[in-house]
Amino acid sequence: MIAARDFPIIPDEFSGKRVVVTGGTKGAGAAILRRFAAAGAMTATSARSGLPDGLKPDVFVNADLSTPAGVEDLASAVLEKLGGVDVLVHVVGGSSSPGGGFAALTEHDWQAELNVNLMAAVRLDRLLLPPMIAQGRGVVIHVSSIQRRLPLHDATIAYAAAKAALTTYSKALSKELGPKGVRVTAVAPGWIMTEASDRLVSRISEAGNIDAEAAKRSIMDALGGIPIGRPAWPEEVAELVAFLASDRAAAIHGAEYTIDGGTVPTV
Repeated sequence: MIAARDFPIIPDEFSGKRVVVTGGTKGAGAAILRRFAAAGAMTATSARSGLPDGLKPDVFVNADLSTPAGVEDLASAVLEKLGGVDVLVHVVGGSSSPGGGFAALTEHDWQAELNVNLMAAVRLDRLLLPPMIAQGRGVVIHVSSIQRRLPLHDATIAYAAAKAALTTYSKALSKELGPKGVRVTAVAPGWIMTEASDRLVSRISEAGNIDAEAAKRSIMDALGGIPIGRPAWPEEVAELVAFLASDRAAAIHGAEYTIDGGTVPTV
């Protein structure tokens, strides 16, 4: 089971703020959505499937953000029901490419990785940032990955390349939007102990006839080690995102923050 991590929350810190979290129904995205809601924000998200039990955003759209039509559906609902957005957090992402290195990846694989990990953010920004710019304030946070710096050649080439592009895009966007009152930052997580990670640990444990802790260690070893000895919890990622979106981080702009327990071995 995934353990909860409780942190002190200022109940009205985001009161009156309109927050859009893509990928907000699972894993870190769901934790981020809950964190903003707990602090008084009006929240919006989308998913290809329905809402999980206990998650109640103010706006929910059934949409596939890897497609232009799905992005348009979410943006239209946000503008119609919330009238705009104050904080936009791009969490949606992932990889479905096969292993086997560069030769195993088809044109379709590459396009699929770029659509979900880069273009979903680019397309949604095009639709939701103009009103944010017009109001002269707002925050955009792009969730990248340490894979952009530590790609696994067998399985994450396209994913890592797309996330690297997302970080570069985020930096360029910060140069343009900073003078207009909109802050832009990025967050690069390492291994997060999400529901999907929990299932992965179970599969490795069963396949190798080892206990869950040994299965976790095997994953950490594959990543080159995690000095703190564990993956991050979704709630810890949510706390970082909430801080960066808050007025406490008013001077933080154009930077990427790594949350990986020390996995990246270089400065």
